[in-house]
Amino acid sequence: MAKNKHIALRTCVSCGKKTAKRELLRIVATPSVGIVVDSSGRLNGRGAYVCRDGDCGSDGLHRGRVEHVLRVRLEDDNWNELTDSIIQFVETSR
Repeated sequence: MAKNKHIALRTCVSCGKKTAKRELLRIVATPSVGIVVDSSGRLNGRGAYVCRDGDCGSDGLHRGRVEHVLRVRLEDDNWNELTDSIIQFVETSR
């Protein structure tokens, strides 16, 4: 009898939908680099996941939720840079 392979589920910070880890975009807070979009899903640091569709990545993403999950305070310029990089990543991945 063959066993089914385990699929890691993660929750979108924006909409709360549970999806396979590989279908979500990962945002990482690292002490050395700061807040970055992790396209590989392998960077060290505290991570949060966002759906790859445009709604969750741009309009639906709330600053307070991201700060809470990543356990970090974001300055205005860091927040704007993060949302711009998420939007850019979503547009290029389509």
